[in-house]
Order: sequence, then structure tokens, then C-alpha cells
Amino acid sequence: MTTARTAAVIGVGPGLGMSIAHRLGREGYSVALVSRSDRRHADYVSALADAGVKAEAFVADVGNRDQLLSTLDAIGPVDLLYYGPGAADLDAPRSSITEATADEVRQAMTGVYPAMDIVNQVLPGMLERGEGGLLFAGGLSAVQPIPFLGAFAVSSAALRNYVLTLNAGLTGTGVYAGTLTIGGLIERGDIHQLVLSQPEKFGGVPSRTLDPDEIAETAWRLYTERDRAEAVVSVF
Repeated sequence: MTTARTAAVIGVGPGLGMSIAHRLGREGYSVALVSRSDRRHADYVSALADAGVKAEAFVADVGNRDQLLSTLDAIGPVDLLYYGPGAADLDAPRSSITEATADEVRQAMTGVYPAMDIVNQVLPGMLERGEGGLLFAGGLSAVQPIPFLGAFAVSSAALRNYVLTLNAGLTGTGVYAGTLTIGGLIERGDIHQLVLSQPEKFGGVPSRTLDPDEIAETAWRLYTERDRAEAVVSVF
């Protein structure tokens, strides 16, 4: 008898998060969708159901450690996890790296600590089963200097290094860790919608954008092929 597998998508949104959910659903995973609000959950679950994917939605803010870990408990054993929460405030100004403060870096790092908490929660079960995967999404500033991103560049580099080191540490266990390093505007996502809605501020949508379905396919290849720990997906 085949045991049902569960994939958790942490930080699901209408762009890449949902593309990841659809891609994993096509591989037979039941999908647990996690985001900070339930405002769009019904639409997400309905869209996945229409595609033949079993899904359940949960509310958890990655900034609330107790809520996040209790949500993972409610989901149960996770076979494949994707971590890609978006910015809490898309309009929040950022200081350039020449002006970034230690306090701003500490705040930016609040996106890294939950990733480690989540791994500590789900990894023991994966190791016991001898299989599983941990996928993360990060920004291009982790590998390419982008001064205007300031403190965010520091946290992006920290997350990337954590995942690459985790990948090395998992050698021979049957569990995989990998990261998507993304540079560019992802279609259908919240930031894409923000840019569309405020052309006077952002200058309109760039001529080159990223297809979230293609990124999701890249994520699946990372997990199944396991020949590298990182894929860089960029329009630059």
C-alpha cells in the first residue's frame, strides 16, 4: 500500500507559492498551504482541487514561532517542505547598504530564523525515514551585490549559506536541501501585482519577468536530480 506523502508550502502566495503547490501536487503530494492570513485560502484550495490536488490551508505567521511550530504539528509528518515567505510590508522603505544599521540587519534576519526552526521541527522525521527534501527561495542579492537592498542582502546571504551548508551536512542521509536564488519580478505574485498597480512609483512592469511555473519546475528538478544545491533563476 502506498503511503500518502505531504508537502508543506510555507509562505504560499498567488505566484511562486501556488506554482510550487501545483507542481508538487502533480507528483501525488497532498499539499499543506501556510500563510499569515486565510483571506485567499479558499481560492487556493479550490484551484488546487480543480487540478486534482488535495490541499489544506493553515494560518501561521513565520514571525510567530509558537504559532508556526504548532501549525507544523497540526500538519503532521512532512515529506517535502518549501520555504518562501514574502515581505511582510511590500511598501516598506529600505536603507542602502551604505546606510544599513545593525538593527535593520537584525530585523531582516527574522526571515532566516524561522527557516531554521522549521528545519529543526521536520528534519528529524525525514532522517528517521531516510528520505525527504527541504527547498528554500532566496534573493539574488545573496550572490550579486545589490546595494539598494541593504540589510536584506545580508539576510539573503545568510539563508543561502545555511541551506548550502545544510545540503553538505545531509550527504548520505537520503534527505536533500536546496535553494532557489531568484532575481527578477515573478509573474502573478504579490510584488508583481504591486508594481502593476503603481506604475507611477515603479515605472511599470519590466520587459523581462519570471514565470513561476518554470521556477517550480526548476525546484522539482533540484529535488529529484540532487546534483547541485542551488539553482539561480534570474533575468539579469
